[in-house]
Amino acid sequence: MDIVAELPTGLTGLEQLQKLIAMGGRPPIGDTMDFTFVDAGDGYGVFESTPGLHLYNPIGTVHGGYAATLLDSACGCAAHSKLSPTQGYTTLELKVAYHKPITKDTGKLRAEGRVLSFGRRAAFAEATLKDAAGKLYASATSTLLVFERQA
Repeated sequence: MDIVAELPTGLTGLEQLQKLIAMGGRPPIGDTMDFTFVDAGDGYGVFESTPGLHLYNPIGTVHGGYAATLLDSACGCAAHSKLSPTQGYTTLELKVAYHKPITKDTGKLRAEGRVLSFGRRAAFAEATLKDAAGKLYASATSTLLVFERQA
């Protein structure tokens, strides 16, 4: 089921995100990588996930792309929350810093994104990826292109 396709038109970005959460918080990428959208506010977005063996790379830890995806999603949805009903966005740049290795034993992780600034054409956001004890595993900054969507 593609809950993104089921969202009604004419909603602000924040209204879209709140509706998505109410519908279960699983955009299609969430099914693939097993993460859920759990909270959104004005300039704020949060995803949660518990890493497993299905995310391991050949060196025996969770692949860095998992953390990058969670951080990109948190930054993106933080910016998404600021959109008007006629706007869209896309990530232009994502810079990720990896602070600790992630394993299947890490437990639940929380990616929290916040908008630093939001303009007519660009948004800037940051996100952190922490465990339940507040230990930092990765962080990111993002530049996002804001644009008018086609009708």
